[in-house]
Amino acid sequence: MPTDPVPAEIAPRSGTAFELRQGERLRVIDPQGEQVADLVAFGRDDLGEVLSSGRSLDYASSFLLGRGDLLYSNRSRPMLRILADGVGRHDFLLAPCSAEMFRKLYDDPDPPPGCFGNLASALAAWGISPDAIPTAFNVFMNVQVDGASGRLRVDPPLSRPGDAIVFEACMDLVVGLTACSAGQSNNFRYKPIHYQVLPAQD
Repeated sequence: MPTDPVPAEIAPRSGTAFELRQGERLRVIDPQGEQVADLVAFGRDDLGEVLSSGRSLDYASSFLLGRGDLLYSNRSRPMLRILADGVGRHDFLLAPCSAEMFRKLYDDPDPPPGCFGNLASALAAWGISPDAIPTAFNVFMNVQVDGASGRLRVDPPLSRPGDAIVFEACMDLVVGLTACSAGQSNNFRYKPIHYQVLPAQD
């Protein structure tokens, strides 16, 4: 019986991109706990088809997505299905952190590129421009919404060492994935993210 591949590592505050074929599975692992991973996806055959927070939340009638839920494209087609979820709390509201965000929210005069910059660098190999990068599915990110005021609060992730989420590709995709750079998202510690691309299930 074949064994699962050794997980690849995304170094702290960096990102990567890769192709994921229809039916293949992507396991995103938090090896040390309390670390967010930003995930974006594009249709491999038409890069104009992109992951859509608005469509996904609309069709789920919830801003909390987990096991069994679908992540939809801007064309209302399923892109990813969540097959397993060891944490149960992720965010699909906030955009990838960026140098501009660090300047505005952290008053950082010399900011890092953030998840947005890391995604832009990784996705450039497919000809994907920065302007095409959508709101990410923020794996393990713990965003709380105040019911009265609507204000958002970012709390430490609930993920513990070794926790994981598994997605199944519903079409051929180009996927961008990061180890998030925002201190508030990761309880002000920066750790790696591991991931595995697994074959389609029979």
